[in-house]
Amino acid sequence: MNYNETLDLLKKHGQTQLLRYYDELSDESKASLLSQIEKIDWSLLKLLDRKEMKVEKGVLSPLGALEIDEINARREEFEKVGIDALRHEKVGAVLLAGGQGTRLGFDGPKGTYPIGVTHELYIFQCLINNLTDVVKRVGAWVPLYIMTSEKNNDATVKFFNEHNFFGYDKDHVHFFIQEMAPSVGYDGKILLEAKDRISLSPNGNGGWFTSLVKAGYLDHMKENGVEWLTVFAVDNVCQRINDPAFVGATIASGRDCGAKVVAKANPTEKIGVLCLEDGKPSIVEYYEITDDMKNLRDERGELLYKFGVILNYMFKISKLEDILRQKMPVHVVEKKIPYIDENGEPVKPTEPNGYKFETLVLDMIHMMDSCLSFEVVREKEFAPVKNATGVDSVETARELLKKNGVQL
Repeated sequence: MNYNETLDLLKKHGQTQLLRYYDELSDESKASLLSQIEKIDWSLLKLLDRKEMKVEKGVLSPLGALEIDEINARREEFEKVGIDALRHEKVGAVLLAGGQGTRLGFDGPKGTYPIGVTHELYIFQCLINNLTDVVKRVGAWVPLYIMTSEKNNDATVKFFNEHNFFGYDKDHVHFFIQEMAPSVGYDGKILLEAKDRISLSPNGNGGWFTSLVKAGYLDHMKENGVEWLTVFAVDNVCQRINDPAFVGATIASGRDCGAKVVAKANPTEKIGVLCLEDGKPSIVEYYEITDDMKNLRDERGELLYKFGVILNYMFKISKLEDILRQKMPVHVVEKKIPYIDENGEPVKPTEPNGYKFETLVLDMIHMMDSCLSFEVVREKEFAPVKNATGVDSVETARELLKKNGVQL
């Protein structure tokens, strides 16, 4: 679109502030800004009218899990199925790595954070090492798709190249950029991050599959016989990725997806719980669970709402395609959003000042008809790196890495 077409569009939506500094820009910056405006999904702004509406949950009931004792008793059976699928490269893996290391006091992609103490070891390296363990065992590479963001893509790709993909076959690694959504102030006006740049943010962890498809990888997967995808977050350094038992158990179950879970440390632990909602699998956030639900126990004295998710899932691709034909819920979330004011001065707010639009992977679970809940040992597979110190921090992750025999 040219300037006049863009101005007409912005007048229609009441967003002419986006061209406030247009005359000050270079020709290149002008073209960039017009291109950004052309890509805006205006339907998102309609969600602001119902931002205060709380999404009501349906009827909740507990969902048990394939527990560790049963998994160990049937491990050979599950692993046989999993190894066969992995050996034929039917199961790909998707790494969600669009975030920065800001909360760790680190300027760079979170996966490039140096978790080692006495020698070089990075978060990305831990994950690649874990996946390589599977590759060595089954004798075949796992197709790996890494989701970055516009802000960290170049740095992430450069990092992997500089480190020779940590020994992983680069022909089996594919990068794609997560789609972005505009950020708006409380007045509903889209914010500017700079005079030539709209304030954009990743569209939530539920946007990974649509971003993968728009990058052209759905055809790529089909051509190469990939039928399943696991998806996992960058910040859990101990998680086992595509381990044959989980892969095999999920496939053998005949269900649409699988979810790795851990037994809650205590009834009030701040972790989302896998359960049933109106008979379909669902994840209930810790703040949505009532006090009564938190403490309900079965005849063995075990918590009924016991199993927390760790963002390590496995989906059948054909079921993910069904989601494309539906409409994923979009959540309007209050956030602190840096912007430039009417004088062109940068502002870094200390309190929430607007809204971002996000889709969540937990909604993808609820859009499935069935889900295998697969318990893993917390100390072996749950070492999130969310904070610099304290709970779920670099410190606690390092301790768990050492317990699992990783040299730091």
